[in-house]
Parts: sequence; structure tokens; C-alpha cells
Amino acid sequence: MFVIPLVSGCEVCLVGEELAWMGAHDKKRLLIRIQDLGHQHRDQNRCSSGPYPSLSTSLPMEKFSQGPCQAAEGPDESPKESGEPPGTAGAYGTTGVLAIQSPPPLCKAACQVGYLNQCKATIQSFRVLGGTKTTMQITSSLVLFVSVLWMTAFNPAGSKASPFSCRVWAEPQMPDFSMNGDFIIGGIFSIHSYMKSEQNTYTTMPPQPQCTGSMEFRQLHLARALEFTINEINNRTDLLPGIKLGYQIYDSCSAVPMSVKAAFQFINGLDPVINDTDACLKHAAAAVPAIIGESSSTPSIAMARMLGLFGIAEVSHSATCACLSEKSQFPAFFRTVPSDHHQAAALARIVKYFGWTWIGAVRSDTDYGNYGMATFLKAAQEEGICVEYSEAYLRTQPRSKLERVANIIRRSTARVIVAFLTAGEMKFLLEELARQPLPPLQWIASEAWITHPDILRFNICAGAIGFGIPRSVIPGLREFLLDLSPAQASTSPILTEFWESSFSCNLKGRTDSSKFQRECDGSEDIHALQNLYTDTSQLRNTNLVYKATYAIAQAIHGVICNDTQCDKPNKLASWQILDQLKRVNFTTKNGYQVNFDSNGDPVAAYELTNLQFKKDGTLDFVPVGYYDSFKPRQQEFRMISDIHWVGGHTEVPVSVCSESCPPGTRKAVQKGRPVCCYDCIPCAEGEISNKTDSLDCVHCPPEFWPNAKQDVCLPKPIEFLSWDDTLAIILTVFSITGAFMSVCIAAVFYKHRASPIVRANNSELSFLLLFSLTLCFLCSLTFIGRPSEWSCMLRHTAFGITFVLCISCVLGKTIVVLMAFRATLPGSNVMKWFGPPQQRLSVLTFTLKQAIICVIWLKVSPPFPFKNVKHCKDKIILECNLGSSIGFWAVLGYIGCLACLCFILAFLARKLPDNFNEAKFITFSMLIFCAVWITFIPAYVSSPGKYTVAVEIFAILTSSFGLIICIFAPKCFIIVFRPTKNTKKHLMGKVPLKAL
Repeated sequence: MFVIPLVSGCEVCLVGEELAWMGAHDKKRLLIRIQDLGHQHRDQNRCSSGPYPSLSTSLPMEKFSQGPCQAAEGPDESPKESGEPPGTAGAYGTTGVLAIQSPPPLCKAACQVGYLNQCKATIQSFRVLGGTKTTMQITSSLVLFVSVLWMTAFNPAGSKASPFSCRVWAEPQMPDFSMNGDFIIGGIFSIHSYMKSEQNTYTTMPPQPQCTGSMEFRQLHLARALEFTINEINNRTDLLPGIKLGYQIYDSCSAVPMSVKAAFQFINGLDPVINDTDACLKHAAAAVPAIIGESSSTPSIAMARMLGLFGIAEVSHSATCACLSEKSQFPAFFRTVPSDHHQAAALARIVKYFGWTWIGAVRSDTDYGNYGMATFLKAAQEEGICVEYSEAYLRTQPRSKLERVANIIRRSTARVIVAFLTAGEMKFLLEELARQPLPPLQWIASEAWITHPDILRFNICAGAIGFGIPRSVIPGLREFLLDLSPAQASTSPILTEFWESSFSCNLKGRTDSSKFQRECDGSEDIHALQNLYTDTSQLRNTNLVYKATYAIAQAIHGVICNDTQCDKPNKLASWQILDQLKRVNFTTKNGYQVNFDSNGDPVAAYELTNLQFKKDGTLDFVPVGYYDSFKPRQQEFRMISDIHWVGGHTEVPVSVCSESCPPGTRKAVQKGRPVCCYDCIPCAEGEISNKTDSLDCVHCPPEFWPNAKQDVCLPKPIEFLSWDDTLAIILTVFSITGAFMSVCIAAVFYKHRASPIVRANNSELSFLLLFSLTLCFLCSLTFIGRPSEWSCMLRHTAFGITFVLCISCVLGKTIVVLMAFRATLPGSNVMKWFGPPQQRLSVLTFTLKQAIICVIWLKVSPPFPFKNVKHCKDKIILECNLGSSIGFWAVLGYIGCLACLCFILAFLARKLPDNFNEAKFITFSMLIFCAVWITFIPAYVSSPGKYTVAVEIFAILTSSFGLIICIFAPKCFIIVFRPTKNTKKHLMGKVPLKAL
């Protein structure tokens, strides 16, 4: 097998008797089997150098192997066996059988690159491999049909042994518009609506395919705009000076067979006789170096596949399919209209911009609609947009399909519809929707129909928005279009049909037409005519034709011209124009920049168009903004006026599956439905969502808490027992009252210090006890207020030391009472060990031990202020952390041990003989003290927040009041109110004691 590159992205291989053109990257081939009929193809004469140096010489047949021809990648796609019946469908395409002895154009193409010289062969069979199902079937059958008519149907009688002279059986179809020139530019437009089909009997020569149906005045307008542009270029002295451009314009009626037929005719030319007496270079160049067209994507795809094989540039003004940007498949395709890749992305962004998350989608069941909608759906998914339905429709499909699509639209809940349709399909759909009541729908249009004048008669499209080609002005075009007389119209069948259709009359000399009864009398004024042909108010696609024509002219200029003059070569290779087109960069006379990127696409620029009612109640196209893909993200849109939405409203319509979730809630997707259908779930406790349609709620920081709406985190209130708190005020009053009582009792005792009752109760310890009780009452005040480092250390140490001092005094008094009665026994000298010095020393010893414990506690791990955020979820408790729990419970335990010892000793001395036995009162006070502090422990642990501190203060005050009341209240009562009992005799029990 011998494989050599033919053109960019293609290969040609000659294997035995088979010549195959292949797309090296996409596995699509045009396979032609050639039967050796003579020795001419073995001629090893060299052709002159061509565009590809490695292909400039012919190669001997002996160098070619006899193995199967395979592409560089993919599975084996070898031809069917020779026994396969002709005209059957193989696994990879359609096979046809031809038997002609002539040098067909494909042989000429091979000759051009140095493969075959003076080939005389029979094309036995061919096969089109790969491609989409529809394109493959249409293209394969068309290639068979057109090849029979135009390429291979040569009259055998016309062939001579030498030289070779061949004639096509059928006469070439003449272009609808043409003008001779040094270089011919081709043009293909869909001037009619469809192709006339004939029943093929296979017994006679089938008629040539013809376009029929109603005339599209808009397409005729574009065809004549091409004429105008070429005339304008010919009149310029700075562009192609001394060179005249010509044109050949065909009507494709939007049919793939007609487009491919025209493409082949552009390749082969109009000469029905092929004479190969000269070298093969005579027919090496194509008839046209470049082509403008087609008007839609599907025919353009078929044409681009054919033209790309021969390096003939195709510059489309209207084919927007993103697939055409694939250079491996369409190496010679360019366009002045933006790719649908940009339009689909822009449509998705504008849908997102207006907050629509629930939409419907309809498309043309063509390459334009399918590729465009696929690109849009991908972009919409990235933007978080959900599509309720996506339906396809083609106007040639049964009416039941149209009705089904219309019913889906009526029943849907989506109020925004993205329509990637051609104007023809859109008109059919709107007519069907208008048959029954329809809810208000906001249409989002593609460029194919948003600016089409036929849409203006459908009021249900009011408010529609879409991206259209920006309008422009071309000076002199209107005058050219209107410079048409009946005589001029009579010279062209297309213009004749236009004239008669526009004025409803028959031109003179046309007796075969019975369509109109009236004969044109010359009074018809084309200047008064108002239709799509004469309308130059919104030149959109017209400007694209204008730019495409200038781009080809600039490419030709770049090839043949220098700074001062232009040369007229005999032949201009198409690959030279193709290569130059990639580098064109200029500005047209009307101020538009023209250049192509690496994919052959221009910079995407759109006009955002809105269908609005005018004052007279009719619809009109109103530009409301612009879109430029060249600008950074979020800056592509530029709005210039307000949009009038469906129903004439100025507020943006709503189209959502579920209403937006407000802040404070999150979205929960409904099971089995798209992500745009969801329920709004309130955020959990301690969580917030501060934006609409939140997917998740977030936790507030530890020191913050959500507000009632759960849409913002607020600082938690800080709680502590402040001075202005009611509870703190009450505790402060009791604390000061207790301290005041201690001072008053001390004053009473001091005033009556010489009385028997004061002297009998160890006045020194009594005064020391009263002093410690005063400190106990006052130390409770250190627990009130905002905790700080010094207050946290002071409150617990002061409490521990003062209470030990207090209990030590009580313990000393108890021991003195107990030992006093023990000392009355004969021979006892115990009291000498419990005199005043010993009492002071015991109190100091007990207190010093507590002080040592407190010092160690403060040194090792002192208490410190602490924000407790865990105890209460909605507030911060500012408290004193103990630092070391061991230190705190050691202080409290030491106090408890002294209290228990004091209680035991007082209990033992409760029955000693005395009218005023102080041990009884100490027993009661210690009982109260122990009861308070035993109940304090669970209350302290379980109390929340500031009440923990309040419990501790309450325990201090209660135990202190218990001591002062039980020990000193009876003495003060006797001193103040029963002074007669304040005698030694009464205290010694000499006088009977009456109940108080």
C-alpha cells in the first residue's frame, strides 16, 4: 500500500485498481475503483511542480502493492468483494457501478498532483464512507446521480484512440447569474424553497434536478448583493488593479443534491468537451478559485467535504453549525457569520443572566439545529440551567410530529423557550401553536429567525429576544437593487420570476405562462415595491456576503499582486487562495473588520434584538444590546435600552421549576427530578445561609449565633453576673447587710466587753470571729461583675481563707468550752494548754494551712476568665475557669474538714451543765453550715451561666448568716433586751432559766 497526502486532512491511496480519497482524521472516504483499460496510466512522465513538492511526479504502478487500502486509523474499511451486486448498500455506505471510458475529473485531480498522466479508465464502482446517517445517504446517492450526469457520463462514440476527446452526455446547467472575468467567484444561494423531484424509471436519462416552489426574495437580495460587491471591487483602483472579477451564481433551493451538483460544476467548469491532447495541467485548476455560500449548514457540510478535497475555499455567509469549525474535516471552509458555538454560549449566559432556570428547547432536526442545541445544552448545564424538554422538528416531517411538539409546549410548566430553529420551521411551529390558546411564552431566538421579517406577523412572538447579526449600511446597494427594468429582468429566468411575482403580471413575450392573466405594461415601479428584495433598512446577512466577497478578493490580491501591479497568471491554483484567506485582515469600505481565526471563524459579535410592538400595533425589530465574544467574561453584554417582555411587561418573567429558596434555607433536590426542582429546607440550629438558593448551610463561628431568620451570624450575648443585674443587686444587699450586722454586733460586744456574757464567751475569739464573718460577707462581692484575672484569683482565695479563719475561730471557741468543763475535774490542769496564746496559735495555724493551699493553687494553675461557648448554644458565659479543679476542691475540702470537726466537738459539748451553753448554738450553726455546703455541690454543678456564681454567693451568705445568727444573736438579745440575765450568777446556773 502506498499512501500520500493529497490535501490538508485528506489522503489518496492507489491500491491495485482502487483509487481512494480519505479523510485521515475522521475515517470518511470517497472510494473509487478504477479498471485498467490501457497503458496510458502507467506513463511515468513527470508533471510540472504542483503545490505539494512531494506529489509533483507521477509514480510507477509497479510500486503499488495489491493489499487492501486502509486509513491511517480506525477499522478496516476495504471495498466490498467483487462479487457484490452493483448499487447495493454495503456496511460502510452505498456502492454504485459506472462504466465509462473517459478521463473523469477525479482522474484529473489525481493527475494534478502527479498520480496519473492521461488516464483512460473505467470507474467501476464508488463508495462514500462515514459521516452522519442523513448526510451519508444523501451524499452517496447524489454522488452516484451527479457523477452519471456530469463527471462520468461520456459518449463512448466520442472517444478516439488518440487524441482523447470526451463529451458529457448532459449539457452543463448554466448559472442563474454570471459574468465573465479574469477570475470567477462562485456563489450558491437558496433562492427557491425546495427541489423538484422526479420519479426515476431507470430506463431513460433522468432529467436534471431543478429548483421550484416559492421564491425567497431575501436570498435573491443576497445573490444580487454578491453581484454588487464584485462590480464595486472591479471599479476600485487600489484592489486588484487591472483585474476583472467575474461570478457564477447558482440556486441550490436548500437541497443537498443541488448544492453538491453545483460544487462539482464549480470544480469542472461549464465546458462539455474535455480534450486531453495537452498535458494534464490543462485541466489541473478548478473552474473557480473560491465559492461564497451556502445559505444553511447541511448543504454547506456536503459542499465543504467535496471542495476540501481539492483545496477550493468556501466562504459561507450563513452556515453557523459549530461542526464546520473542525479543520480536520473541513480544511477549506471559512465563514463571515459567527459559529453557533458562540451563539449557544451567549444564549446560555443570557438565560442565566435573567434568572431563568427552567426552560424548554426546540430545534430544527438538521445539522444546524442539532449541533447548535447540543452546544447550548452543554453550556446551559454548566450555568446550572435545567431543560424540561428538548424537541426536534423538520418541516418535511409528518404533521403529527409538529402537533406533538406543539402539545408538549402547551402542557409544559416552563415559560421560557429556547428555539434553535430556521425561519421556515419556526413559521410552521408558530402557526400550529396559534390554533389553540397558549400561555404567555418568552421566546429566546437563534439568529436564524429573530430578524426574519416573516416572524413579525405572529403576535405570540412579542417580547422575544435573541442574538442577530448586527445591522449595517452598504452605500450604493439600494440603487443597484432598484436599477432593474423589465428588459433586464427578461434576460434572466430568476429575475423574470421575481418581476412577475412582485407585480402579478406576465412580462411581454412570455406566452407560455398562465400564472398571471395580466400582462406587464411598463407602469410597474420597482421603487415603490416593498418586499425583502428591496428592503435595505436592516442589512445583516447582506453585509456578511459583502465581507465574504471582499475577503476572497483580498486573498486573490495577496496572491497575484505586489505593491504596484497585478499579474494575470494563466491558472490560479485554489490552494494559493486557500492559504491567503487564512491571513486576510482588512477593513471594508463600510467600516467592518474582516479576519479569520485558526478555525476559519470570525470574531463573534451579535446584536441583541427584541420584538416590540410599535404604536400602530405591529411588531418590529428593536436592538436592545450587543454581545462581543472578544471581551472578557462578564463584560460581553452591553445593554442600550429596556427590553419589552412577553405581554408588554417591563418586569422580567419568571420561569423556574421551584421558587428560589430565601436566605436561611437550603435547597434539597426532589428525588427523580432535575436539580432545578427542589424543596427549601430551613437551616439546622446554629447554621445560616446568607444568599438565595444556597446549596448548603454553614455553621456560625463559636462566638456567633444565627438571628431569627438564620441569614446572618450575630455575636453571642456575653452573660455574667453584672452589677446591674437584679439578682446581683439582691445578693449585694444581703452581703452588705451581713457585714453591717457583724460590725454592729462587734460594737455591742465592745461596749459591753466587761459584762459576764461577753467575758464568758471568750471575747478575743468572738471579736476575731466577727471580723472573719465581716470578711466572709464582703468576699461574696468579688463574685459579682465581669470576671477578670485579678477578680478570678481573688474571689476563690479570699473565700477560702476568710472561711477557714471563721471556722478556726468557731473551732477554737468549741474546744475552749469543752476543755473548760474538763478542767473543773479535781487535779486537771488542761486549761493551761488552751489559754489565749494557744487559741490564737491554733487559729493562725489552721488559717496558714489554707493560705499555703491557695498560694500553691495560684502558682501552679490559677483561675482565669473564660468564655464558655459550649454550655449554652446561643450565648457566651463569661466565667472564671478554676484552672486547677484539684486546688478548688482542696480549698473547699479543707473548709469542710474543719467544719465537720467543729460540728463533732460542739455536738459532744451540747449537754454540758450551763444555763447558756454556747456549744449548743455552735452545733446548730455548724449543722446549718454543713447542710448548706453539702447542697451547694450539686447546685453548683447543675446551675447554668450566671446562676453558678449566684449559687456560690448564696452558699457563702447563708453559711455566714447561720454562724452570726446562731452564735451571736442570743448573746446580743440578752445584752440588749435582757440585761438582768447578764450576770455571773445566772450564767453559773444559780438562778432558774426561763424559756426565752
